[in-house]
Amino acid sequence: MQEAGAKSVLGNFENAKFSYAGVTSTFFRRDGKYFVRTDGRDGKLADFEIRYTFGVTPLQQFLIEFPDGRLQALSIAWDARPKERGGQRWFHLYPKERITHKDPLHWTRLQQNWNFMCADCHSTNLKKNYDAATDSFKSAWSEINVGCEACHGPASNHLAWAQKQGDWKRFDAQGKGFAFAYDERKGVTWTMNAESGNASRSRARTTAKEVEACARCHARRAQISEDTSPGRAPGDGYLISLLDEGLYWPDGQMRDEVYNHGSFAQSKMFARGVTCSDCHDPHSQKLKASGNAVCAQCHSPQRYDAPAHHHHAAGSKGSECTACHMPTTTYMVVDPRHDHSMRIPRPDRSVTLGTPNACTQCHIDRKPQWAADAIRKWTGRAPGGYQVFGEAFAASSRFAADARAQLIRIADDAAQPAIVRASALSRLASDPTPFVVEIATRAQNDGDELVRRAAVGIIAGSEPATRVRYLPRMLVDPIRAVRIEAARGLAALPPERIPSNSRADLSRALDEYIAVQRYLADRPESHLNLGALHAERGEFGEAETRYRQALKLSPESAAAAINLADLYRARGDDGRAMEVLRAGLKANPKAAALHHALGLTYVRQRRVNEALSELATAVRLAPDVPRYAYVHGVALHSLGERERGIAALEQAHRRFAGERSTLEALATMERDRGNRVRALAYAEKLVAIAADDPAGQALLRELRR
Repeated sequence: MQEAGAKSVLGNFENAKFSYAGVTSTFFRRDGKYFVRTDGRDGKLADFEIRYTFGVTPLQQFLIEFPDGRLQALSIAWDARPKERGGQRWFHLYPKERITHKDPLHWTRLQQNWNFMCADCHSTNLKKNYDAATDSFKSAWSEINVGCEACHGPASNHLAWAQKQGDWKRFDAQGKGFAFAYDERKGVTWTMNAESGNASRSRARTTAKEVEACARCHARRAQISEDTSPGRAPGDGYLISLLDEGLYWPDGQMRDEVYNHGSFAQSKMFARGVTCSDCHDPHSQKLKASGNAVCAQCHSPQRYDAPAHHHHAAGSKGSECTACHMPTTTYMVVDPRHDHSMRIPRPDRSVTLGTPNACTQCHIDRKPQWAADAIRKWTGRAPGGYQVFGEAFAASSRFAADARAQLIRIADDAAQPAIVRASALSRLASDPTPFVVEIATRAQNDGDELVRRAAVGIIAGSEPATRVRYLPRMLVDPIRAVRIEAARGLAALPPERIPSNSRADLSRALDEYIAVQRYLADRPESHLNLGALHAERGEFGEAETRYRQALKLSPESAAAAINLADLYRARGDDGRAMEVLRAGLKANPKAAALHHALGLTYVRQRRVNEALSELATAVRLAPDVPRYAYVHGVALHSLGERERGIAALEQAHRRFAGERSTLEALATMERDRGNRVRALAYAEKLVAIAADDPAGQALLRELRR
């Protein structure tokens, strides 16, 4: 990040023009300053001064400052690559979409706000300083870029050590006076095993403080606090994203823009003790060696940098270690980034799961089966690799009948990487049956914060007695992210249900939760969270205010509209609930959740045709959401269209075989119309999926009688 000027601006501002979505933007200079004439938040053309440049290579973005302290990142960027590589041009970051001033991704809107989206990772000691009362920022930093103190903490003692002043010798013993030193690699050597061709660490890595320090910025995450000084665990300041659908492919390969940490944390390298600085120099930002030599630090080149291993001509692209084990995905149109999960290529999974693979990424004219056959021929055995959770996560994504059992095996397997176990637990959270809760109660004792956070999330969704039994001790977990998850799980319970010796802990943890939401007050999600908390406490006026504020910040927020409508419905005001949902659909007409909510409102009013139309629209807009298909089928059945309802549910079951609500509905509907054989078949499927579900067991016993 640099102030815009002749030395920092790389783009063409000589009245250069660029057209996108019907808008022609002009880049020009005036009085020694840099400007763009483009569409503002109202869609009208206006002149905006470029205040800062953001990035150098392979692209440069530009920040525009508004009077309320917002810095917004222009979506038209400069391709800084050489012209012969396609660079030296203006381009839009969303070339395949049509982003207008009404879209949340427009450069003037919430999702392009530097103060929240970018600033923390690109400047040192960043203070967001958002004022909710005026909806404005006074963001400040100690250094405009990432400086030494961003990773090492305050440097006053280091300066004394460097200048041999005062008690500098004591600082020498404390790691040259740095507030936080990275010593996990101190005295460590890697010894090559001649037989395997792989090196092993001279002593096991017992901490992950270097990797965790890098994760603060090199992870997909949400910031929850500015109390993130070096040495603090990531969960004290951030919610690290798990291997969630949409962010990662089922086998863990990066999909959305997830950066590197989530990939590296699932790798065999991380499990064997490798840290970021084993490969990267954190100060020069260069690799420790060039090309395959960086891998040869731990992997014998005689064994691995040879055609017998990689089956490509020496010196070819296919002979590069990264080509096969760290393939790239291009983000921001021109920025290819390596996947740091360092996996064995699995084109066979491309065939069975639809995941990408390194082989056909290069051999674009070939099919995955061709690559899978080639690897099988080379190795003479079934493909393997360190990451073994792909089938389970893929089954979960398609709601397969055996998905739950597969996820349970992954979540309960201590040999799996922590981020993988946490991700499996997270996928189980929507269905907290007794056995799932039992696994979560064991996992809340795990040494990894991600696993504990995911486990607490399951328990927080269970019935009150289980929450009261297991969550109180998590209120004093050393990690903030875990404490606030536990507090949220207990907050809705009556005070008398909380053990007396844990009430003060709950009060403190709940204060932390509220402080997190207030820190995030520039985001609609924070107001949604606070609104839900107020609603659970019966504080409907406060809840309404929060939901309204969320809609003010993001008029297209389906969740805010639905929560506000539910609030009115709970108070018996269906008319206002309807108004809110219709206004939400006007702002976001393709939101399946809003159509679904409106359909349920019509159901309650017995407006049959309108209800079924809206519920069907939700299914059409979101065909991969089994809940919408289930509710549509039940609505058809209960509103007089019984045959159509059962047919819709049967279709939903064929698509989502592991969705228990659909099976239960089919079993009861077939029972009620006297078709006991079909009812029993559905009930048996239901119990096979979740034998610990009391309702399913009761239904099966009834039908067998």
